[in-house]
Amino acid sequence: MIVLTGGAGFIGSCFLWKLNQMGITDILIVDQLDDSEKWKNLLGKRYLDYMQKDEFLRALPLLENITAIVHMGADSSTQKTDCDLYIRNNFEYSKALAKYATERKIRFIYASSAATYGEGESGYNDDESALNDLRPLNMYGYSKHMFDLWLQNTGRLGQVCGLKFFNVFGPNEYHKGNMKSVICGTFDDVAERGVMKLFKSYRAEYPDGGQMRDFVYAKDVVDVMYELLKSEVTGIYNLGTGVARSWNDIANAMFAAVGKKPAIEYIDMPEHLKPKYQYFTEASMDKLAAAGIRHKFMTLEESVADYCGYLKDKSYL
Repeated sequence: MIVLTGGAGFIGSCFLWKLNQMGITDILIVDQLDDSEKWKNLLGKRYLDYMQKDEFLRALPLLENITAIVHMGADSSTQKTDCDLYIRNNFEYSKALAKYATERKIRFIYASSAATYGEGESGYNDDESALNDLRPLNMYGYSKHMFDLWLQNTGRLGQVCGLKFFNVFGPNEYHKGNMKSVICGTFDDVAERGVMKLFKSYRAEYPDGGQMRDFVYAKDVVDVMYELLKSEVTGIYNLGTGVARSWNDIANAMFAAVGKKPAIEYIDMPEHLKPKYQYFTEASMDKLAAAGIRHKFMTLEESVADYCGYLKDKSYL
């Protein structure tokens, strides 16, 4: 049985879809549905059972036949101010699962984040010997970084597989509110009103809309995750495309997908975001390829066009 935490969330439910595509249904979903609509991500999916996340941790010692734990569950908001929430949800909970898995030699794959790289002062190289050099910009990124460091400090990093997700976008993120991708959040404006709003730049080296990120499509992400699940690869790996693209590129791809002439409006960035904003991210993907995972990623234009097909009628994977 595969345990999939965060299985009703964005990446988790996309991975559940991938597992189902591969004929795998012996899956225990762990999540916390609360008052969000992420339960809709589970519609049509096939799985053995579901547990709330606190119930699961209590039941874990009694469970049998677990072959893998894919830990995608986390508090993924970058804007909360209660650090204790991040510690409980992203650090302590992850530690409990990792201890259980490593003590029993169960395959353990977990979500780290590109947010651990901060402004990228030390680059975006997933070299584990440089973990202590990283300086995340927010508590979300630091909570992920804390867990990476704990695994390294306790000698468990060579027994697990961590993934530093870059800017993932795709179906099943409708429930994420202000944390969903710009593509999802602005689709109606682009498709219906023919305009897209992007943040102004506050650095001379980047024009408005010229800030660059490594955008990676959810379908590519879950393909890589499935290959890693089948493998014995351990360590921490970037998961992006390896190619940075601008927000203007995103806008132009969206306008092309909906058949409209580009019209971009540049707006002020909220003051609280300015000191935490990443102007450039680009995953180094050499380490993953060297581990034997060589995936051909869709281009940004291909990914956006495919995603807009889902956004048109708010359909799900």
